[in-house]
Amino acid sequence: MVINASTPKAKGLAASYYFAKDLDRATAFYKELFGFEPSMAVPGMVSEWTFPTGESFGIYKPHDEGSFKTSHGLIFEFDDVAAAVAGHKARGVEFEEDGKIEETPACFMAFAKDTEGNEFILHTRKG
Repeated sequence: MVINASTPKAKGLAASYYFAKDLDRATAFYKELFGFEPSMAVPGMVSEWTFPTGESFGIYKPHDEGSFKTSHGLIFEFDDVAAAVAGHKARGVEFEEDGKIEETPACFMAFAKDTEGNEFILHTRKG
């Protein structure tokens, strides 16, 4: 693929979103997971959190229930993934393999699901 120098380039990722069937329930879930209120909310439609590092994550209630799909692939950074897993397990968050923390050469990860069935990862970088 040839990149055309005159084609406008993306300058960043505006936000990552998951769908929610029950926006209020999902908003409460992520308020607890992140430890702060949404930075933007439209009742019945969307809640979005902007992190101190500038990235944004949101949940969106589709107008057509038939368009709802679960998502996966987002990784949320924590200072201590073991403490995050323990704290969120205590409040009933569903984790794969009972919250087993996987170690890679670069990080520690635990795999979880939100109240809507969307999958995400709690993560801590090494070093």
